[in-house]
Amino acid sequence: MGIEIVFAYCMDIIIGDPEWMPHPVVWIGRAIEKTELFLRRHVHIERLAGIILLIFITGSAYLVTYLIVLIAKNINNILGAMISAIIIFTSLSIKTLAKEANGVMMALEKKELGCARKLLSRIVGRDTDNLNESEVIRASVETVAENTVDGVISPLFYAFIGGPPLAIAYKAVNTLDSMVGYKNDRYRNFGWASARFDDLVNFIPARLARFMISIAAIPCALKFRDSLVISFRNGHRHPSPNSGIPEAAYAGALGVRLGGMSSYNAIVSQKPFLGEKKRELQVKDVRDSVRLMFVTSLVTLVFFYSVGISFSRFFSHFVPSE
Repeated sequence: MGIEIVFAYCMDIIIGDPEWMPHPVVWIGRAIEKTELFLRRHVHIERLAGIILLIFITGSAYLVTYLIVLIAKNINNILGAMISAIIIFTSLSIKTLAKEANGVMMALEKKELGCARKLLSRIVGRDTDNLNESEVIRASVETVAENTVDGVISPLFYAFIGGPPLAIAYKAVNTLDSMVGYKNDRYRNFGWASARFDDLVNFIPARLARFMISIAAIPCALKFRDSLVISFRNGHRHPSPNSGIPEAAYAGALGVRLGGMSSYNAIVSQKPFLGEKKRELQVKDVRDSVRLMFVTSLVTLVFFYSVGISFSRFFSHFVPSE
């Protein structure tokens, strides 16, 4: 499976998510919408309905992917490998995240703050209409940091553990959290299971992220020690059990302070500060964060691939030769 993942990674780096290509997340999103409507009509205990939604969507995503790969492999091993690589490729979002963040950066470089706010709104959940330049930069860096786990490390982690089915099941959990995992009146109970399960599945990848990001800071000519130290010192401050770790690691690597006041649907949220304010945020920090994300993705790929090979060789000693 390692070779298929390497091909998937290369495909994502080269072509990203082309608009003409059907994407599993779109289908998963439609399935979530239809299933939510059905459950709200027929299951009147919201938390129970949310648990059923989580099990049905993730289970279906896993099973459908498993069957597609199985059928492809039964036809031809090469076809099976190609289908596996394509499916894993759709679980990654390295180039797409970089493209969106770079779009914000270029708008800021052209002094087009309004355009930067609009582009930023495509990749963050917070309100962007009234953000100043520094706040746009901070939001860009924070979303690159958080999505280094959601769109890079976690999909690779689950692809190496369980192949395409587990990678897509992870994306299903991630999509559920983004669609129903809100703490508002509509989803506080209904989305509880999805939000908590998303925290669970990202728990290990987020903690691996502090090491991957810190190591990646070295070839990026950023701060390795500060990245590692601040990820341990500040990572737990964030209200999310996972998001604070990569954000703190990025803050340390860049030598800036992240966190602070943000607004979500006109509701103000004061996030804890992560990192030390050694200087003001600059437009180049967006470029540096994207570069750090790219190198982190490569470090993660090499690490998981090396661990996979080591495990295969170790367990091969216990398999009797013919």
